[in-house]
Amino acid sequence: MRRAYYANSIEGFVNDDPELILGKLTNASEHSVEQTQKDAWLQQIGVLSASLSDSEIAGKLYLEFVIPRMGKRVDTLLLTDQAIILIEFKVGSKDFSRSALDQTVDYALDLKNFHETSHDIVIIPVLVATRADQCDFSLLPTSHDDRLFQLLKSNGKNLREIIKATELNSSGRNIDQGSWESGRYCPTPTIIEAATALYNGHAVTEISRSDAGGEDLHRTTEAINNIIADARVKSYKAACFVTGVPGAGKTLIGLNVATQQFNREKNEYSVFLSGNGPLVRILQEALARDKVAREKAAGRQLRKSDAHSEVKLFIQNVHHYRDECLRDPNPPVDHVALFDEAQRAWNLDQTSKFMRQKKNRPDFDQSEPEFLLSCIDRHKDWGVVICLVGGGQEINTGEAGISEWVKALNRSFPDWHVHISDRLTDSEFGAGEAIEALNGRQDVTFNPGLHLATSMRSYRAENVSRLVKEILDLDLASARSTFSELHNKYPIVLTRDLTKAKNWLQTQARGSERYGIVVSSQASRLKPIGIDVRLKTDPAHWFLGGKHDVRSSYYLEDVSTEFDVQGLELDWVCVTWDADFRFNSGGWLHRRFSGTKWNEIHKAEKQLYLKNAYRVLLTRARQGMIVCVPEGDENDTTRKPAFYDSTFEYLKSIGLPTI
Repeated sequence: MRRAYYANSIEGFVNDDPELILGKLTNASEHSVEQTQKDAWLQQIGVLSASLSDSEIAGKLYLEFVIPRMGKRVDTLLLTDQAIILIEFKVGSKDFSRSALDQTVDYALDLKNFHETSHDIVIIPVLVATRADQCDFSLLPTSHDDRLFQLLKSNGKNLREIIKATELNSSGRNIDQGSWESGRYCPTPTIIEAATALYNGHAVTEISRSDAGGEDLHRTTEAINNIIADARVKSYKAACFVTGVPGAGKTLIGLNVATQQFNREKNEYSVFLSGNGPLVRILQEALARDKVAREKAAGRQLRKSDAHSEVKLFIQNVHHYRDECLRDPNPPVDHVALFDEAQRAWNLDQTSKFMRQKKNRPDFDQSEPEFLLSCIDRHKDWGVVICLVGGGQEINTGEAGISEWVKALNRSFPDWHVHISDRLTDSEFGAGEAIEALNGRQDVTFNPGLHLATSMRSYRAENVSRLVKEILDLDLASARSTFSELHNKYPIVLTRDLTKAKNWLQTQARGSERYGIVVSSQASRLKPIGIDVRLKTDPAHWFLGGKHDVRSSYYLEDVSTEFDVQGLELDWVCVTWDADFRFNSGGWLHRRFSGTKWNEIHKAEKQLYLKNAYRVLLTRARQGMIVCVPEGDENDTTRKPAFYDSTFEYLKSIGLPTI
């Protein structure tokens, strides 16, 4: 991949003809270039030439330098002997807008976090608004101690002084240009970023890491595609079970395979299905918005409703897919169906109840997994069902777990080939007994390549999911050890004060990094501190809204529950812990608030749902989190300090620092 439209030594740039530089920029562009863009480039070249002429600074200059994860290009990047100076221009702008400030910092963060030879280099972001008033500047590092400096503002007239001061005061190390340029770009996109990139034709190799987690993704994708290719050629049906730890990229795998197997010209269709309503809605909305924006940038108009219609062919709510298959007995257009969080499909009782009450089908006698398998089985030639399975993710009544898929295959589809992750028998997936029943069945393959072992959500520390499991399993010694390994890379702190928690989030986040408050759906007694779970959040606004949108997560007014955030992530999270799931010396206590008091939850199934709710909440943050355990109130029988203190002390005993 070409990293920049134009690259030259600083001396070579200064001596280059501006019109020649403009020609190179124009020729390198993938689209036709408007005159306004050419004029903007010429102004940038003029400002840079004036700032760098007669300069003794050595180094290299890049124009339109690619930032792959974001699908953008930064206007100018100066690589000196001591630092990276990243300059974003807003030609003709009189002010420094919030969006422009965030955009510039985002570019710098992207390099810092995902370009391996930029990790330890001083990076100084600069925003130039050419018609703004002159701004004073000071070179100051951020509080994160990662050699990324605070953003500087300039109108271009003092850019020479900024560059000179940067070289004199950055205290950086000598940079080898060749080594820097050859550094790998190892991004870890959010699922929203990944879905958008994949839908627009990017390969997963362009947007994923190249370490152990990235290798897992590539290996598993290849294994699934091989199964699909074999089924297509030999004309048989197959079921494939993919497992993974929280945040390992199961959803990314599903989206990747779905895009690769979706080809209208060849009349080949695949569909990504999820029972996670908020996830589907957010992804559909994000893809539709992006498609409209791309069409507008290309000079074409596209109605958002039309964009939504196209997107819905690719990503669907599994229940809508099920209802369409109920209505139409013919084979679905898709030969490949990928079910995200397949363990959340409904069991026989829940499905029968729904069909009886909502669909007027009193004699319906199939679980949701069995019916969904039967839909692909309608094809006379071939078909593949891929089940993406998360461990410890069941959070709702009537969820069958993955064992029901295996039982349905044994019960009703004896001729199907079955490909199983060799980890599906682990206790967290709960399918061991069902899998034993496959013994003696032909065409059953256990494949270690179908397991994703490395969490990629928390790109700073891949063992966050392990820590959360140890905390919830009350494995105190292991939790202390794991926390000691990761806390320098992935901050986790404790507080009793929600206001302090909000301030911590806002202090940690830089640029457009997203932050928000998450709580259990059973956290009914947080109302006195301003959190009412009865008020339903619109997940699309919460996850996609900007800092100006009071409905967005940024405002820290609306909160999301495990049902809203499962399968999604934020950069920084506040988990506010209520008395529904409280620690005591004998283990976890499970409570549900009803009327005026907390009632004990007796059913093991519902106890597990509550534990898994906190597992989901505690694994949403990519960069760090704060856990707020309220003080309680001695005068409130529903919020006694004793309900909260033991949980706080347990978390503190793991080593979590308190603010």
